[in-house]
Amino acid sequence: MTENQDLICVGAISGAFGVKGEVRIKSFCANPAAIADYSPLSTEDGKNFDLGITRAIKGGFAAVISGIDNKEDADALRSTRLYARREQLPSLPDDEYYHSDLIGLTVIDTGGVKLGKIKSVSNHGAGDILEITGAGLKEPVLLPFTRAAVPTVDLASSRVVIDPPEGLFPQSDT
Repeated sequence: MTENQDLICVGAISGAFGVKGEVRIKSFCANPAAIADYSPLSTEDGKNFDLGITRAIKGGFAAVISGIDNKEDADALRSTRLYARREQLPSLPDDEYYHSDLIGLTVIDTGGVKLGKIKSVSNHGAGDILEITGAGLKEPVLLPFTRAAVPTVDLASSRVVIDPPEGLFPQSDT
């Protein structure tokens, strides 16, 4: 899927739940149950689903989605990412960002040297991590998305200013 700035990934289907077509939903929302408030949700291939949470389960929610009424169809949707339209989502405070807003931003250091671009944003439980790639980098650099490491996010100029730990970026060392 090409990045569509109007769509924000709010969750994913992790498989079937039971035999009557319910699915397991993993929510990426700050308030996990709010994922149902953004229905209908879209998939990467453009399908739309109405989603209704039936109950909380370990690791997420059991939910019903329109057009799915058996285990086989629910299982076929495993790993499907679900997207909401940006205008459906709440406005964020000044110091919070949707991951999709950060991807592709130019990364410069506090001295103005261009270091690369943000390729992805991930979170494995301990906070957001920026994956930065660039021509001068042999492999991607992972940087914690903290105020200390990323003091400035300038969406209007499509850039972030970072203050990386010494030695993290080879071209920024003197």
